[in-house]
Amino acid sequence: MARHIHLALLAGFLLLASCLHSAVIEPVKLFNGRNFEGWEGDTTHTWRIVEGTIVGGSLDKEVPHNNFLCTRKSYSDFVLKVKFKLSGTKGFINSGVQFHSKRATEPAYEMVGYQADLGDKFWASLYDESRRNKTLAAPDTALITKILKPNEWNDYEIHSQKGRIRLYLNGTMTVDYTEEDKSLPQSGIIGLQIHGGGSALVAFKDLVIREL
Repeated sequence: MARHIHLALLAGFLLLASCLHSAVIEPVKLFNGRNFEGWEGDTTHTWRIVEGTIVGGSLDKEVPHNNFLCTRKSYSDFVLKVKFKLSGTKGFINSGVQFHSKRATEPAYEMVGYQADLGDKFWASLYDESRRNKTLAAPDTALITKILKPNEWNDYEIHSQKGRIRLYLNGTMTVDYTEEDKSLPQSGIIGLQIHGGGSALVAFKDLVIREL
């Protein structure tokens, strides 16, 4: 009898473990490296695919205004990993990754929501785009100097879960922010930005998201 009970408990445990494993959402690629399937934006003038990477902006002429390439799907809690490279020749050299966001109605090229920021004085900080219009949290400049690889590929991570947002640059946490305003959406589309007002070029690759 004891042996049968033991086997029944073991079978139940294995079934539970199997169910828990199947409930875990595996990471998926947001960009297939070939086309803009799953994305929308100005893919005629601003955004293009170069050697398997998403590229936006120009080093030869000024980007006239902010421009975003966005996912068609919305996301809530997630871990997003992306590699980026940002360079520029003049003006405001800035980019970022929007999340829990939506397209603005006026001006139509803008977005509303959180931005994991990129660029001089804004590296790996958290900005509230077209809403509170301010930096919500930012790392120490000395830390950025230590971990940033200028004009090279860098690893960026966004962890967002139930109002807690953490940003990581090259494996080091730069922001740990908890949203106190419960009225603000904690879900929305993801957008890649090239900022207006400068001659700048940004490239993104290896975009992988794991929903929580």
